[in-house]
Amino acid sequence: MASQFGSLGYAIMGKTADLTVVQKTIIDTLHKEGKPQTFIAKAAGCSQSAVSKHVNRNFSGRKKCGIKRCITNREKSSLERLVKQNRFKNLGELHKEWTEAGASRATTHRRVKEFGYSCRSPLVKPLLNHRQRQRRLTWAKETKKCSVVQWSKVLF
Repeated sequence: MASQFGSLGYAIMGKTADLTVVQKTIIDTLHKEGKPQTFIAKAAGCSQSAVSKHVNRNFSGRKKCGIKRCITNREKSSLERLVKQNRFKNLGELHKEWTEAGASRATTHRRVKEFGYSCRSPLVKPLLNHRQRQRRLTWAKETKKCSVVQWSKVLF
């Protein structure tokens, strides 16, 4: 039985690494057969503690490092909806409207930037990519010397 699973050619993984679907299947089948955890670990190509955690269902993948976010996905989507509806409000007004999360103004600023909007000016406006900036620059250079008559025909 060990040669059957040992021939899969999996490298031995560390105890904190995620298990693949194949490894989980091997662990489940050998555990049902009553094999010891050290034997299962060698057959699956992982550590014995990973087998133990999977068998006991305590292993849910790697834990995220860093500070936990203070807002949920629901609160994030509500802020995104507010930004899209009120694009001409400044950051302070958006922050006052979006007080359900109890997040700081800096958090509001970071999330708005995450959505692709700029908060440098008083109005929240979408960020431009490089191509759009180049187009604007060439248009500005071309129209720099336009007369008042030519500008009277331009609609904004």
